[in-house]
Amino acid sequence: MELTDRKKKILKVVIEDYIRTAEPVGSKSIAAEMGGKVSSATIRNELADLVEQGYLEQPHTSAGRVPSPKGYRLYVNELMERQRLSLAETEKINQSLQMKMEELDHILSQAGRAVSSFVNYPAYMSVTGRKTLTAKRFELLPVDERSCIVVMMMSDDRVKSQLLRLQLKVDLDQLPTLVNLLNGHFTGASPSEMSQRLMNVAEQIPPQLFLLLSQTISYAVDSLEEASQREIVTAGTKELLKLPEFRDADKAHQLMSFMTDSKESLPLPDDGPMKILIGPENVSDALKNTSVVVASYDIGDDMRGLIGVVGPTRMDYASVAARLSGFADGLTRLFGKQELPPKEDTKE
Repeated sequence: MELTDRKKKILKVVIEDYIRTAEPVGSKSIAAEMGGKVSSATIRNELADLVEQGYLEQPHTSAGRVPSPKGYRLYVNELMERQRLSLAETEKINQSLQMKMEELDHILSQAGRAVSSFVNYPAYMSVTGRKTLTAKRFELLPVDERSCIVVMMMSDDRVKSQLLRLQLKVDLDQLPTLVNLLNGHFTGASPSEMSQRLMNVAEQIPPQLFLLLSQTISYAVDSLEEASQREIVTAGTKELLKLPEFRDADKAHQLMSFMTDSKESLPLPDDGPMKILIGPENVSDALKNTSVVVASYDIGDDMRGLIGVVGPTRMDYASVAARLSGFADGLTRLFGKQELPPKEDTKE
């Protein structure tokens, strides 16, 4: 049933008061905020209707009301006033993103810390659409007859290396031949293709070299598959301890542990520039009493970054959404042109 304008206004007041205070909201404070235009008795009736319709809840120990996930969803969809960042806030975001174009994982970690400190909630960063990585170049550096160091540059220019202990002695003079074989047959290939090509060259080289080649390809395949996995970086989980909802140490510990040990289960939606998931809308049980706001940004090379914030259902959705949008815009510019967005002369 469609809510009347008065019910929507009362719901908006309750939600914004609760966001600000974390305390149940009573009819008297609502009447005061509405300028005395509606009596407390009428407000109590409207509150009762909103509870019956599932938009509000009434804690047993209080005469006041608190929003339900259904109420928050209506607020986000219809009642929330969209915020624009002030000039000072835009500059603060830009300053926090003054980082060099370094390895992607390092940028994600640094940006995640900046977001968390800015919104005062835990944050997480991830990348989707990352292409399958391949080997760009191999080197084998001799150590002795029983060991050598394999060095592999990946297609994203990251370099991996490891000391290999050899099962059989290898003539070190044969290593250049093996390096040529690696660079001629195994670069630019996916991990599955590399395994197949290994079988194809088995009869072309002596057993000692084939064992070293097999060890090298096994290391390369494992490294490429690990590097291609979607990585999630979390930051600021300790911010939960500052929130009234997480004064219970066990409750805070459960969510902090989830964000550390099960972060692969954090929401990573694929649709739209921003997604807000409220309470039970989250799939993971650990997030049923929280809300998650996720914004996306463009990294380039068919990759998209995701930046998320986890907080109580009482979070200030308008503020968080505006700030995440600001960070997303800044990161898109950072990856695209290696510069930050121009200053916006906006006023609150």
